[in-house]
Amino acid sequence: MSLSLDPEIAEALAPMAGAMAAAEPPAVGDVMGRRAMWEPIIGAAGTAQPIPEDVRTSEHHATADDGARIRMRWYAKDGATPGPAVLFFHGGGYIFGHIDLFDGPVSRYVSASGVPMLSVEYRRAPEHPFPTSAEDAYAALRWLHEHASELGVDPDRIGVMGDSAGGGMAAALTILTRERGGPKIARQILLMPMLDDRATTPDPHIEPYLLWSYDDSLTAWPALLGEAAGGPDVPATAAPARLDDATGLPPAYIEVGQLDAFRDEDIAYAAKLGRAGVPVEFHLHPGAPHEFDSIAFGSDVARRAIADRVRVLRSI
Repeated sequence: MSLSLDPEIAEALAPMAGAMAAAEPPAVGDVMGRRAMWEPIIGAAGTAQPIPEDVRTSEHHATADDGARIRMRWYAKDGATPGPAVLFFHGGGYIFGHIDLFDGPVSRYVSASGVPMLSVEYRRAPEHPFPTSAEDAYAALRWLHEHASELGVDPDRIGVMGDSAGGGMAAALTILTRERGGPKIARQILLMPMLDDRATTPDPHIEPYLLWSYDDSLTAWPALLGEAAGGPDVPATAAPARLDDATGLPPAYIEVGQLDAFRDEDIAYAAKLGRAGVPVEFHLHPGAPHEFDSIAFGSDVARRAIADRVRVLRSI
């Protein structure tokens, strides 16, 4: 029996698949083409479900080391009591996406879990190559710790979370904070994270089902890392799969679809954390491509995944 899409995901994907098949994909290296193609899709997916009315937002700014003002949006449920909070990084291959496009998903996480989130408008490549996005993430984490008391947050219960490139940023931030001796991160929630700049050899079993393609990776990593991409000198704070020793990193929740280009690197990263004594919960979702949860949100596999994420958020 060969690999195939989950039937519910295939049904949800059918209208989009037809449009994508008719469109010429952007060439390798075409960042602007990918922004033009993907940002409307992300926006539509984010608003395809109702945005909860019991979550309020407020705008804030952190100052990065280079003096830049980093825009952030705080999401909190009405009547929330002091407790955990999560720093959220959106996906987009490090090259596209904005926090506005992720209002829906973040609001739904907050509404379902009761855990407030701070979503970060980190600067994107190639205009801002590494380490800018990592330093933006670190500035946001410091800001959340510094403002924890006024936000009703327990500084010992701050987690990091992200999908795709945002998951890679969350993982990288835990490595960076270990290097710098803080601030503390209590949990890392990595959703189909983008972790390895070297993972560019196509797997023919899954290639027909990919939403994020190997050509996308061959565009995104050089945009972030320049000529260093794929070479020997990339640090783990840029590509967490490069990490040699995971000792002392925060407990991790990691999930990925079996039909995702990031599958193998995510499996390997979960194993690397586990071998270092880091508590890991790992899920491999059969029949699921990248970002299956936002495209086929009514599917059984997406509902299970969301329920698991909400459970882990509540446990921080």
